[in-house]
Amino acid sequence: MLWIKALHIVFIASWFAGLFYLPRIFVNLAMVAPDSTAERARLLLMARKLYKFMTILAAPALALGLWLWLVYGIGRGPGQGWMHAKLLIVLLLIGYHHGCGLILRKFEAGRMERSHVWFRWFNEAPVLMMLAAVILVVVKPF
Repeated sequence: MLWIKALHIVFIASWFAGLFYLPRIFVNLAMVAPDSTAERARLLLMARKLYKFMTILAAPALALGLWLWLVYGIGRGPGQGWMHAKLLIVLLLIGYHHGCGLILRKFEAGRMERSHVWFRWFNEAPVLMMLAAVILVVVKPF
């Protein structure tokens, strides 16, 4: 079980690295001058590659988490409300990940109208979700 936990943590940390950095690329894309096609193309290429890579990292992170929950029973049984809250955060993270893909497609199509300020705030969501998830797993407040 310890190997599964260790790998789960590694893949989660790697997935979060992408969730933290991709919105930073969106901030830069929102700030690109309309006539700077080379810069825009370079940032879009970076964003596409990062999105694909973080999707690959998310799959084993989620699979290993399910394994810990379903096979080893971590977080199951009475008095495990923290796990329900953590699973809600996981669903929100999956939604955030998917939302990043939708935003990327809008940037690629030239239809993104949000400002760099909006993306700076958008970038804070995974930080808050990670903080909440870590507190739930370590402290188990309920």
